[in-house]
Order: sequence, then C-alpha cells, then structure tokens
Amino acid sequence: MRERRRLRMGILALVSVVLLGALPLFFGLRTLSHDPVFDTLDALSVPSWAATKTVDNVSGSRWCLQDCRLRERTVESQKAWKETAQAYEAALSRDGWQRWKVDRCPEQKVKGSYTCWRRDELTLDLWVREPTCVPPAVAGEPAPSPVPAPAAGECTGSLVSVKVRNAIDDERTGPQPTTDPSLTGEDPYPTLTDDPLGEPAPSPS
Repeated sequence: MRERRRLRMGILALVSVVLLGALPLFFGLRTLSHDPVFDTLDALSVPSWAATKTVDNVSGSRWCLQDCRLRERTVESQKAWKETAQAYEAALSRDGWQRWKVDRCPEQKVKGSYTCWRRDELTLDLWVREPTCVPPAVAGEPAPSPVPAPAAGECTGSLVSVKVRNAIDDERTGPQPTTDPSLTGEDPYPTLTDDPLGEPAPSPS
C-alpha cells in the first residue's frame, strides 16, 4: 500500500511539473513566433474592401542577429489605387504614424503611390499601385508573363505592399552621403551643360 501511494504521489508530482512547465513554454514559444507588428497592422481601421486578401512574410532576427527583422505584407484591394492609398494613409495617421519625407523614398521611381512613415522605433514603406494581371494560360503553351496594366473588365482593384523595419536598421535614418565638392574633393554628381563639348578651348596665340 505504501509503495502504491508513493507511486501515485510520484505520478501526480510528475504530471504537475509537466503541466506547470508546458504551459509557460507553449505561450513563450507562441509569443516568440508571433510578431506584434502584424497586430498593429491588423488594427489599422481601413475599409473591408481595402483588405480582401492578406499575405505576410517575415525575415531576419527580432534581436538583429546578423540581419534585423523585416516584416512584409501584401494586400489586395477592390478599389483603384488612388482611393486605396488615401484609405491607408488616413488609417496610418490615425494610428500615430508620422509622414516621413526622406531621400530614397522610394529608391527609384515607381508607378502608383509610394510613401514612407515613422512611429517610435519603426519605419514603414507603403506602396499602392495597380495590380499585375496575368492572362489565363493556354493548354500546351508556356505561362504568359505578367502585363503591366490591368486588362479591361478582367483585372480591377489595386495592390498594397507594406514593409516595416526597425529604424536602427533602416539606412535612411543615418547621415546621407554629401555631394559638397569641398568635402569629397570631387562632386560625384556634376552639373552637365547643354553643350556636350563644354566650353570652347582658347585658341593658341
């Protein structure tokens, strides 16, 4: 009887230890695997037509080991890109994001609306443009490449891309290279004149 009681007590103690350790471990792993930045994006008060389909992607480390974390979200909207951009910009402003006017926003000229934002230790890039539409494939032929403009009556709405980075990892938050010739010794972006040959050389005397 004593051995049975000891066995039962041992089993109960083991089950208690497993439960007490498993629950914190479960919630801890859940917290580490889930990025709260996406909760912030989910909380944006955009109309339902502006977020009909959402795809998230995460890369990098939360603690900036080698690469800092990059959060990317792609959203499909049912309305044109201008109206969609206005809806997202208004939602970001209401949520405390500040419009960030900085060079290299975007890196190169793109179609649609591209704006940059900052809040606390995060930076956000918002790009809203027309969708990339792919015509249906024909049997026996290779898949067609995407066309830049939507096909009339078949491809409508717009596409939204959101990138959120840690401000410390965003190179645009640091000092930008200067083009002052007195500091660099040579202007890397010289001013070009209309005359491809430049000023005429003086004639020999």
